[in-house]
Amino acid sequence: SLLPTHHINMKFTAAVTALCLASATAFSPSATVGRSTALFSSPFDGPSLQYTGGNDPNNSNYVKLGDALQEADTERRKAREAADQRERAAEIRREERQKKIDYMNNMPESQPAGTVDEFMFKEGVQDQLDKLDNDLVGLIPVKSRVKEIAALLVLDKMRRKLGFETSVPSLHMSFTGAPGTGKTTVAVRMGQILAKMGYSRRGHVVLATRDDLVGQYVGHTAPKTKEMIKKSMGGVLLVDEAYYLYNASNDRDYGQESIEILLNVMENNQDDLVVAVAGYKDRMDKFFSYIPGMMSRIGNHIDFPNYSADELVKISEVMARDLEYDLDEDAYPIFKEYIARRMDLPFFSNARTVRNAMDRARMNAAIRTFEKFAIDGENGGVCTVEDLKCIRKEDFQVLVDDIVNADASKRIFA
Repeated sequence: SLLPTHHINMKFTAAVTALCLASATAFSPSATVGRSTALFSSPFDGPSLQYTGGNDPNNSNYVKLGDALQEADTERRKAREAADQRERAAEIRREERQKKIDYMNNMPESQPAGTVDEFMFKEGVQDQLDKLDNDLVGLIPVKSRVKEIAALLVLDKMRRKLGFETSVPSLHMSFTGAPGTGKTTVAVRMGQILAKMGYSRRGHVVLATRDDLVGQYVGHTAPKTKEMIKKSMGGVLLVDEAYYLYNASNDRDYGQESIEILLNVMENNQDDLVVAVAGYKDRMDKFFSYIPGMMSRIGNHIDFPNYSADELVKISEVMARDLEYDLDEDAYPIFKEYIARRMDLPFFSNARTVRNAMDRARMNAAIRTFEKFAIDGENGGVCTVEDLKCIRKEDFQVLVDDIVNADASKRIFA
């Protein structure tokens, strides 16, 4: 059927209106600009050529050309300044060397250098040698060796005063001998001599054993050894029974680490530390065979012989004098008999055995005096100064009787 005319007109009007709106949208300015941007984009706006402004994580690996050039100029300037400083230092050394040569060439042969005695007394070396003579009985070879070292140091200082070339001699030492032969005493005196001569800042002696140097677990040895070295700087480090640092039957023993540290210090710090090793001669010889580097770094080997019975009696006299005791004349033969018997028993320790014997004699004298005046009441209980200072033969006879009457297994404790 045919639609009414007004319905057809309405549809026609709606169609024309939609077409006009579509045309207007297509040719609007905003749409045109959008299309032109998409169709005619810049060839320099691609992602590979655009500067990201620091968002690329690899930008930190690049340096601007100007910064690189400036850094290179700085390095060249520093290198040039260092070279100039080295050249100047070398020139100064050459000038000082030439001055010394001129001074030596122009110095008359009669130029006074001072007397040896002047240096010996002025520096206090002679005083230390006198103390060594007073403190140690016998040991003539040891005292001679110490005096030889002191002579080298004195003459070296006299040469230095005149401008001669000098160098610090190797002062590391090895003391070999039985216990009680004066090794520690000599080390103390040597430290003081070195301090007097200016070869040591402090001159003190630090005594160390394996327990002081070697740790019980990994990483413990180095701190312990370095701590003992730190304490010894400016003086003498005396390692007693040094052969216990090395255990040939155990490659993993921690003592080897301590030895390596000591060797390094002996080589690089010899101007500020003297290392002395001590022990029995046969064991020290075996120790040096295992550690040849230690042997080669030690320039002074001193052997301490055992004391004779007469020398040990003189040592007892020195000990009594230092403690302000008086030994009766008839007490000396008894004490010498005790020493002669004790020397034949195990574990004899020279001066240490004498010191122990003197302590026992003092105790016997105290018991005798106490019983005489306090218990028996002699002289109304009043004792004299002589009674308090005197050690008599019966005080030593107790020691001899203990050896004679003791069982064979107990005589070593007498």
